Amino acid sequence: MQPERSVTAVGHVDLKRYGGDWFEICRLPLKWEDERATDITATYSLAENGKIRVDNRCLNNEGKPVQSVGEAEPVDTTNAILTVSFLPELLRWIPFTKGDYWILKLAGDYSVALVGTPDRAHLWLLARQPRLDVEIERDYLEEAIAQGFDLSELIHPVQSGRKVEDVSFK
Repeated sequence: MQPERSVTAVGHVDLKRYGGDWFEICRLPLKWEDERATDITATYSLAENGKIRVDNRCLNNEGKPVQSVGEAEPVDTTNAILTVSFLPELLRWIPFTKGDYWILKLAGDYSVALVGTPDRAHLWLLARQPRLDVEIERDYLEEAIAQGFDLSELIHPVQSGRKVEDVSFK
């Protein structure tokens, strides 16, 4: 089955407004992420070099805190198409080790974001709050379907509303 249209990112993203905390509402499975992880969050912050620090946190299936820190970089002036790497900083120069991160739909108030990859293998629905109105979620997932994403394996992680804090890693 051919997708109705190609994967397209939004026209422009203000990275300062995009920064901050996001809760993962749902996603397609990832080989490196525990399917039973809970309280999954991502925090984005601008670095002095113009890149974005990505701090992903969750509780694994045993309830233990897990953190993965990476770096994202816009590939064009729209700031809607980025690459991201979670390799250690000294290894990020290695070719073909960065993943795609395309912002496919974004609320005008930057409260909800649909993020995916152009090969349609990865998809995340993120929100500033741990729960999302069903109608809003449906609207964003309909955009994913329109862009050719198969949502048959969509995962909705448990979100208690708490964030894994720094003290958890000491």
